[in-house]
Amino acid sequence: MKKILVTLFLVAAAQFSFAQKFSLGPKAGLNISNYSGGNIESDALVGYHLGGLLNYGFGNVFSIQPEVLFSTQGAKVQNNGNKADFKISYLTIPVMFKFKTNGGFYAEFGPQVGFRTSSDVPDQTINNFAKNLDLSGAVGIGYQTKIGLGVGVRYIAGISKVGDFSGQNLNPDFKNSVIQASVFWAIPFVGN
Repeated sequence: MKKILVTLFLVAAAQFSFAQKFSLGPKAGLNISNYSGGNIESDALVGYHLGGLLNYGFGNVFSIQPEVLFSTQGAKVQNNGNKADFKISYLTIPVMFKFKTNGGFYAEFGPQVGFRTSSDVPDQTINNFAKNLDLSGAVGIGYQTKIGLGVGVRYIAGISKVGDFSGQNLNPDFKNSVIQASVFWAIPFVGN
């Protein structure tokens, strides 16, 4: 019995290893970001994201896709009677679990961690407006051709609050909310 189980495991492992695919490439696109929650009054701000992806596929349907993106986010915040751009730049690392159809359409979901690289906040009375670490969850859909060119739309919902400050009757319990529209090229390197 033990020999049969070991043989079945080895056959399954061999089939699994031959079905793996590996690709990497550039990714860029548009961000439409805002803040949600808390008592902040804000409107959407347009930004961008730019970076790369690595896709490791298991068979023809499922893959894991970590990415490294420079992403500009923030919002137009009501500030002393005027709207001002509160811009925060992050180095984001999403890890997406992708499910692709034979026709090239895909759905994806996964966690994202962001590291603040810079901030441009016009209200100097607020110290440390954005924390150094931003945690989010993401879901998306898209289309990818057989040669790896693709387009996608993703919604990123903040899990951690943007800042940890007090002042000016502003409750810091608000989170990032971002819609990303992207173009990418996952250049295949290994596959069947």
